[in-house]
Amino acid sequence: MGAPLPIIEESQSRPSSGERIGTQSHDSENDSLDESAPLLSDLEANRRTYHTNGNSRPEPVSKRDTKGVVRDVTLRVASGSRPLIRDVLRSIPAVILGTLLNILDGISYGMIIFPAAGVFSGLGGVGVSMFFVTAIITQLIYSAGASGFAGANGSMMIEVVPFFHLIANQIAEEVGEDNPHAVLATTMVAFAFSSILTGATFFLLGALRLGSLIGFFPRHILVGCIGGVGVFLVITGLTVSTRISDDEFTLSLETFKFFVLNLHNLVMWLPAFLLAVLLRVITHKWEHQLIFPIYFCIIPAIFYIVIAAAHIDLGNLREAGWLFDMGSSSEPWYHFYKLFDFGATNWSAFWATMPTQFALLFFNILHPPLNVPALAVSLNHDVDTDKELVAHGYSNLLAGLIGTVPNYLVYVNTLLFYRVGGDTRVAGFMLAGATTILLLAGTGPIAYIPVMVVGALIFVLGIDLVKEALWDTRHRVSTSEYITIASIMICMTVWDFVTGVLFGIVVSCIFFVVQSSQRRSIRALHTGDSVMSTVRRPGAHRAYLRDVSKQTTIVRLQGFMFFGTITHVEDAIRALLDEHSWRRNPIRFLVLDLALVAGVDMSAAEAFVRVQRLLVGKKVVLVLCGFTVDSPVGRALGNVGLLEMDGVELFETFSDAVEWTENTYLRAWFRAQKTETLPVSLPGRQDDVIPFPGSVVDSPRRAALLDAGWRTIARDHSPPDPQDAPEPFNTLVRAFSSYEPIDRDTYAPLIPYLKRMPVPEGTILWKQGDVPDGLYIVESGILRATYTFADPTPPMVESMVPGTIAGELSALSGLERNATCVVERAAVVWKLGLEDLAKLEDDHPELARAFTRLVLKVAKLDYDILITALATRQ
Repeated sequence: MGAPLPIIEESQSRPSSGERIGTQSHDSENDSLDESAPLLSDLEANRRTYHTNGNSRPEPVSKRDTKGVVRDVTLRVASGSRPLIRDVLRSIPAVILGTLLNILDGISYGMIIFPAAGVFSGLGGVGVSMFFVTAIITQLIYSAGASGFAGANGSMMIEVVPFFHLIANQIAEEVGEDNPHAVLATTMVAFAFSSILTGATFFLLGALRLGSLIGFFPRHILVGCIGGVGVFLVITGLTVSTRISDDEFTLSLETFKFFVLNLHNLVMWLPAFLLAVLLRVITHKWEHQLIFPIYFCIIPAIFYIVIAAAHIDLGNLREAGWLFDMGSSSEPWYHFYKLFDFGATNWSAFWATMPTQFALLFFNILHPPLNVPALAVSLNHDVDTDKELVAHGYSNLLAGLIGTVPNYLVYVNTLLFYRVGGDTRVAGFMLAGATTILLLAGTGPIAYIPVMVVGALIFVLGIDLVKEALWDTRHRVSTSEYITIASIMICMTVWDFVTGVLFGIVVSCIFFVVQSSQRRSIRALHTGDSVMSTVRRPGAHRAYLRDVSKQTTIVRLQGFMFFGTITHVEDAIRALLDEHSWRRNPIRFLVLDLALVAGVDMSAAEAFVRVQRLLVGKKVVLVLCGFTVDSPVGRALGNVGLLEMDGVELFETFSDAVEWTENTYLRAWFRAQKTETLPVSLPGRQDDVIPFPGSVVDSPRRAALLDAGWRTIARDHSPPDPQDAPEPFNTLVRAFSSYEPIDRDTYAPLIPYLKRMPVPEGTILWKQGDVPDGLYIVESGILRATYTFADPTPPMVESMVPGTIAGELSALSGLERNATCVVERAAVVWKLGLEDLAKLEDDHPELARAFTRLVLKVAKLDYDILITALATRQ
């Protein structure tokens, strides 16, 4: 028995044979296992490493197939090898424990596979037989090598019991209890079909390697469903103890009186309930994995000692409800096959159960993808989840074809099995053999099991699951998630499980929309002067751009843009355009960075269209970046026509978008000066047309642009007559005059040390990691440097235009190049080689120091901008 859904947490827990889905976690540092395997418990670390051949050594998981495992075991048996004998002897304690756990599971869960009243009364023994058959099937398949866990324990999925009751009662109502043969035949086919459906789904998930998809399902909905199962088990404990049917139990005052004010009924269920509470008190103080099975072995022993001492007749006890009345208890284990009759099967009733079948399937497939990794962590064992899903597919398909119920890998049973030596495939085969002996023994012994034992087993699991869902999660989930958990439990109890699951999904979707709408979809909002492009420009140009880029507003978005999140974005943009904000800071470009936007729904896309119409009215250019036209975001925006609208520009990266806005500002200045040809080279996209030219020339924004240009660029574009100041002096002025005056006489001795180099497009000046050979001053053309970082950091690209320096820091420091520099557009550069620099330091030390100081000033600003770009690009 085990908990299929344990996950990693901060406290140790102790599994019990009475719990499959999980119970409370305990703040204990002890390694031992409780009788619970909590849904939200710690999966123990620092355990022995187990691999598929059963040895407790940190070896790789075996890749042998089933045939290879069987062949290996056969050869070992034939040769009488000592390792096989040792494995058999070492596995005996684990097999005894595993068999005892299967007995307890079979009694407590097999007995309640069918409803206890109507045409299904007296089928407890049939349910036990079906339980053992599916347990044997899954045990053999896992042990034969299908599972990566050598000592894997398989058993029936007990979570299917509530759904089986729904299916059985629905069929009985559809067919009518006046035709019990057809009801039972249809029910058996439906139960077997659930195994086939589950097996096929597991197999497809594993074969297609889609096991990780299960992790996307909200965990709190599953917790709510588990709590609903817990409530169902508590109710089942009451009905089993008092021998009434599920249909007779209602949430009413009459039912309360029946269980509490009726002394006979109170005596029937209260001892079982108190035994469950006592077990929890014991296990809270003492931690040992054998407490649970020993406890439930002592209860029937004490029961029969009291009976013998009081000389009470067993027939009278059975009639009073203290022992199970098996009726035809002499029937063999295969009696359930006689219930199959395809000729008598009512197929319309069978197909009517499909909604419940799919709800059952939905609940079934959630467990193994969570169980398997949890068990792997507990055992420190490497395992392939998709392979385990395929194994579950085989075991369930075979179970369905044989005519029994779904099964799965049981977390707690497997953990206990390993702890007492059952870490080999030999032990798994021995457990399958012992379970087969139990099956062949028949259901007759069940007639001598006290009802309170079964009731206590059911109460233990039910109470723990309710406690785990409501109490253990109170400080671990948000208020909305806790409300969802509680509402699912209530819905499952008042109506049915299918309605509860659907209700949980709907409520979860509503809360998701509300919570997502409250999250910040705008991760940054700032003006362009705080983030400049990675283009090295002359100092005067940078000063001009830093001033006028205040008219650029950058909005960086994140998450999924849908009707719940786009409202905040639209309101923020409208606030930028309102009269008060516009007077304080008019906008020329609105840059929307969607690099971290996962998708855009139709509502959000249409909201962007509304925003664009507002921007057009203000002659503001909308610059979109961070996606391509054929990306999901690009297709969503293209479908509403946004990308084809006037005043919309699209760039793949944020750096390209900012670079384009800066180039547009520079073009606007030179066009305002009636310059026919641009006196500077601009990298990136070459646009001759300025968007909304009126906004550059005739709007109030023009004053700020012109004022900035006169204070910066204008000073730097009145060089001396070229006849009097030949190159490279003009280039030196453009590169350094923003930092201090460049006197021709002072820097004339530097000219002979500079070498003019025309370089064609595509030339590689140096590669990242090369030994530096000097620094370069760009006279014309454009260079491009690419900084490559360790994976997965993307590279950074930096352009260098005329009037800038390249390779200066590595040249001055003597360290290897930190980027690869390529000529993007045919250029002329002036090179100061390292030998020439050393000679300059010897011949003109003061000039060398002054020149080095200028280079460092330029480099400091260049790298400040580069670092800012690196820090803000995502």
